[in-house]
Amino acid sequence: MPNSNAKFHCNHRGGQEAGRRELVSRSLQSAQHCLEDQDFGTAYAHYLLVLNLAPELKTSVKETFQFTLFKWAEELDSLARIQDLFNCYEQALELYPNDEVICNSMGEHLFRMGFRDEAAGYFHKAVKLNPDFADAKENFYRVANWLVERWHFIMLNDTKRNLTYLKAIENAVCSGCKSVLDIGTGTGILSMFAKKAGASSVYACELSKTMYELACDVVAANNMEREIKLLHLKSLDIEIPKHIPERVSLVVTETVDAGLFGEGIVESLIHAWEHLLLQPK
Repeated sequence: MPNSNAKFHCNHRGGQEAGRRELVSRSLQSAQHCLEDQDFGTAYAHYLLVLNLAPELKTSVKETFQFTLFKWAEELDSLARIQDLFNCYEQALELYPNDEVICNSMGEHLFRMGFRDEAAGYFHKAVKLNPDFADAKENFYRVANWLVERWHFIMLNDTKRNLTYLKAIENAVCSGCKSVLDIGTGTGILSMFAKKAGASSVYACELSKTMYELACDVVAANNMEREIKLLHLKSLDIEIPKHIPERVSLVVTETVDAGLFGEGIVESLIHAWEHLLLQPK
């Protein structure tokens, strides 16, 4: 009797596997026919089924799947079915999370729709995945020109300004301010000044996703990624101990342009003093 049950289960599994292979084969054929008829939506649905049933085919159908996705996305874009378009890319990235071509294409759609900060994130990921991907690099630099204000470059090349900040931060840290919060960190330069000055704990927040990712790269390039905690947050949203474990003894910031109306330098500093800064005894 046990042998009979084992044989039944074996036959059952064999039948399931044969059914799966048959369904995959038919879906691939149907997808190909749909592509020939330029029915990209149905072809995309067939490929989704194939890739979920047979993940082992991801490599072999990758290029055709990309082509189908991009053509279907163009149709959805032209029909203003924006949510459906995003859903398709989310599904595709679940199947190919490290595909630089899909990331770049998603970024291009986001950029055309005006979501420049989000587009920069996808372009940045594509470049990270493949540093030699020329289209992604060009797209990332293009969107960076929209998002990174020109005054960043002027300030970063202002030696006198940088040395003044460095000296002021060194004086504060040497006076006993060992925990530092950098509000609106930008490239992370003030945070790195604080760490180099000897601060034991350095935290930095940045609202712009593009600038936050840039700061992560700059800090990592200077081998400080384990010493500076970067937060993609507005300073007013920082909570203790959820985001940082302690009140800090020093706040540094340079939110001095339109930040008066956005991040809000006065409001941010008052908030930091009341909620994030150690109170004087």
